[in-house]
Amino acid sequence: MSRKTKMAIILSIDSLIIVFASLLSNIYLNSIMPVSRRYMVYALVLQWTLYILFGFIFNVFNRINRYTSINSLISIFAAVTLSSGLEFVFFSVLKSDFADLAQTISSYFLTLLLIMSSRIIWRVLVEHKTNNVKEEIEMQNAFIIGAGDAGEFLYNTLKKSTDKSHLEIKGFIDDDVNKYKTVLSGKKVLGNIEDLPKLVKDYQVEVLTVAIPSMTASEYERLLDITNPLDVKIFSIPSIEELATGQVEVTKLREIDVVDLLGREEVKLDMEVIQNQLTNKVIMVTGAGGSIGSEICRQIMEFSPSKILLLGHGENSIYLIEKELRQKFSKKNTEIVPVIADIRDASRIFEVMAQHRPDIVYHAAAHKHVPLMQYNPTEALKNNIYGTKNVAEASLANDVKSFVMISTDKAVKPPNVMGATKRIAEMIVTGLNGKGTTKFSAVRFGNVLGSRGSVVPLFKEQVAKGGPLTVTDFRMTRYFMTIPEASRLVIQSGSLAKGGEIFILDMGEPVKIYDLAKKIIKLSGYTENEVAIIETGIRPGEKLYEELLVDKEISKEQVHDKIFVGNVNGFTYDEVIEKVNSLPNDEESLSRELIGFANLSSEE
Repeated sequence: MSRKTKMAIILSIDSLIIVFASLLSNIYLNSIMPVSRRYMVYALVLQWTLYILFGFIFNVFNRINRYTSINSLISIFAAVTLSSGLEFVFFSVLKSDFADLAQTISSYFLTLLLIMSSRIIWRVLVEHKTNNVKEEIEMQNAFIIGAGDAGEFLYNTLKKSTDKSHLEIKGFIDDDVNKYKTVLSGKKVLGNIEDLPKLVKDYQVEVLTVAIPSMTASEYERLLDITNPLDVKIFSIPSIEELATGQVEVTKLREIDVVDLLGREEVKLDMEVIQNQLTNKVIMVTGAGGSIGSEICRQIMEFSPSKILLLGHGENSIYLIEKELRQKFSKKNTEIVPVIADIRDASRIFEVMAQHRPDIVYHAAAHKHVPLMQYNPTEALKNNIYGTKNVAEASLANDVKSFVMISTDKAVKPPNVMGATKRIAEMIVTGLNGKGTTKFSAVRFGNVLGSRGSVVPLFKEQVAKGGPLTVTDFRMTRYFMTIPEASRLVIQSGSLAKGGEIFILDMGEPVKIYDLAKKIIKLSGYTENEVAIIETGIRPGEKLYEELLVDKEISKEQVHDKIFVGNVNGFTYDEVIEKVNSLPNDEESLSRELIGFANLSSEE
């Protein structure tokens, strides 16, 4: 049923109520005193006309009645009171009899009572029907942790949902002692988090839902410490950012993730600057099927570019991201173009650039696995160096406005082939700046949580098998960032680029891999006594500690809350190309010279 049809039905019902109330008042009053029938008709027409007018002013007819709230009732009260009040004033000025004015007063109270009652009865009937539907579903008893605005909103949304909830909320849990035994939306605050072992048993609760957007990493850990011995599942509401952008609904509960335990804050972007850069532009993303590349595509689509080119070598990954974007952003007018191409194929890259003439290129395609590249330096050279050179030179030749390369913290003083090739790629990109109209820049950041080949999926897989979790060295630390966070900051960096910069993302404090392993064990509901952590030894090319800058590269220039500009110099473009073209063919010598040249550039 359309919204207009529903509005017409509500308006008709209210009109019938006004007529009924007027007739009933007239019949009742005539048994006590004489009331003019002519007055009743005139009063009825005037009251109905004014009610329709004020009804539209106060949005009485276009509200969803199954969600009738105090605000809805206040709107009805305002519309009925003003219409009857003006009617009373009008007939008082005309000096109508007391009996006639009594008709207006009586009709007012009866109309107000009946219209409000109709809304309340409808909501009760809908909730009764919802409860009957839920009885047919296998329900799970649940607590909501957090008796605040988010908790109340979650509870009311779940209560109204007929097809999205299988949870029977038994009450609220909150650490605020002032809320203990208070009632929120008809449910009692039963206790605090420390009381959960007893309350879970008493109420036979199977699910806990966290509805505290500001919950810190240490508070999440405390919750897990208390609840891990209990046979319960723990979920959380989506982030405030996801809810605000309309990406998900509040009932789309998610499992608590390692990100919650690391305490990463949401990234705030300069939306106006990014909008001006991306909206109605042609954007190319290389490596669009990868973890970072695909997320950059998702973020870009929010800003409605005219065209987005999804360039990648693997057809399956490009197919998947194309399919996802078409489904998720079906209402956008953006043209989505999948491009199967190898960045090592210079002629193909130049052809694609010439055909589509992108305004902005995000270069995320690269080989990133440290040990694998250590064993395969020739492939790292082809993909990370020559591939980057091809995409960058094609961008320059086709007057791309902005070229942003995704780099890594492993490019700093690299002891391995992967890091060395990324450092040389940085020099190629920044070295091309000024040779045309294209603004070239690079963005360095550390590990991303959940990316392919990252340690988090590996640890989860090892926990699922009962352990042990393998850490190469208990002293090893790494910087971590979420994929959405890194992708947003890459886009923000590109919007701030003037040309030639290497942007450094604020990764927060480094995390010990050993501590990360312990958090994942806890997150999985086990203890370290149940799942062991063992040390296996550092692999080829690995460092104990990663850096985002060497000392001489550190700059005080901060262009965003989480973005710095590094004082990163190196060899010129011509010097880099000359060196790359003279590299030896045998892999052992190739590895040694790549690493040596990349580190020599850090000393320049």
